[in-house]
Amino acid sequence: MPTVVRAPVLQTPTSTSLEVMLDAVIAVDDRGTITAVEPAASVAGSALLRTVTSDATVDDGTSDRGATGGGPNRPRFVRVPEGRWLLPGLVDLHVHAPQWPQLGTGLDLPLERWLFEYTFPLEARYADIEFAVRVWDHLVPSLLAHGTTTAVYYGTVHAAATLALAAACLRSGQRAFVGRVAMDHPVGTPEWYRDPSAAAGISASAESVRAIRELAGPDELVRPIITPRFAPACTDALLEGLGELATSTGALVQTHCSESDWQHGHAQERFGTTDLEALARFGLAREHSVLAHATLLGDAEFPSAARLGVGIAHCPLSNAFFGNAVFPVRRALDSGVRVGLGSDVAGGAHPGLLHNASAAVTVSRLLDDGVDQRLGAGERGVPGSSIDAVAAFWLATLGGADVLGLPIGLLAPGRQFDAFAVDTTAEMSALRSWSEVDDPARIFEKIVHLAGPSEITDVWVAGRQVR
Repeated sequence: MPTVVRAPVLQTPTSTSLEVMLDAVIAVDDRGTITAVEPAASVAGSALLRTVTSDATVDDGTSDRGATGGGPNRPRFVRVPEGRWLLPGLVDLHVHAPQWPQLGTGLDLPLERWLFEYTFPLEARYADIEFAVRVWDHLVPSLLAHGTTTAVYYGTVHAAATLALAAACLRSGQRAFVGRVAMDHPVGTPEWYRDPSAAAGISASAESVRAIRELAGPDELVRPIITPRFAPACTDALLEGLGELATSTGALVQTHCSESDWQHGHAQERFGTTDLEALARFGLAREHSVLAHATLLGDAEFPSAARLGVGIAHCPLSNAFFGNAVFPVRRALDSGVRVGLGSDVAGGAHPGLLHNASAAVTVSRLLDDGVDQRLGAGERGVPGSSIDAVAAFWLATLGGADVLGLPIGLLAPGRQFDAFAVDTTAEMSALRSWSEVDDPARIFEKIVHLAGPSEITDVWVAGRQVR
């Protein structure tokens, strides 16, 4: 259904610029594509408003009609109420869907113990499809409530549970990439939770790609993604076969890369090179591959990452628990590397991507200033590493969009209308706009650091209101 939205807009067209539109008119076609963004007071904006106000269904954000108000062929007019701001939807590049029930637990352990003692036993439970569906139907709406309009999901080794995750995304209207996890290494995985062989893992992954595409249909709101868990969990034969599958199907790839000293050292010992170079040899580090963490990727490798066209899912919260270092976002961006944000549920203890954007600002400051007070001020940190709220929000929107190669992340013509509205007048909320002191730039900074489901009132994906 064609829609015209009138709202104040905050967004980041670059990692260094905040765009403020105090009264914008956005036209969206029936496929969810933005066709125009104009100031309401302009000639073009006034003309857009005239086309809808005479016979459109009007929604001021206080009704519960959602995206279906009015007759099936009538244009819809959405007026975001005073005190609310419209922002482009968030892109979470790294979510372990089956870990949702363990969110916030086990964070005192090193990564390898956390996997074997917490994560693998939980993921094995998803052989029970009823349990899987109950988790998915709680997870997906919860992330939408945080403004996550696009999520890149790891499923489990179970093809049925992974397909059910794709179905849950379609039911809730979330844009998603969903991957069946492939893992077969007899040392890096438990015998009760792995693919029985490389051939079996490749075959099951190929079938999962086919099944998700068939389920999603031609609009591709939900897409498959080839998912070798990480090198320690996969044999060379599995990695090679999945690289060939990516070539033959055209599906994107996601995996972990140099997440910790343990994983980084594993690649050096096993392959005699870095994680990134090993993944490239197997055909898995390719255009728009999503490499989670890359915490220990060195400056010398950033040019290779840029050349390969891969993207890094920066997960600041989980890196603090498991990454053994702070990923140098600023240096990666300056080297031309694609970077977006990931929550890394459940290695990251908070599902909100805005919360993780705030964490990205925090850890960048720690890297810039340093943390060991025994060292002198000139030795303690890595100057030039810090980012601000503008850069962090850009990572969570356009940065993620660029990693995936999708026309999202910005409210602009030709892009999809994925967006969320934030209320700055909510009772008992720390996110409050004070007219005496706050301008739009200050309000934006508050949103990045403070907004959550209590303040996010409305969410749209592909032009459809889903919250």
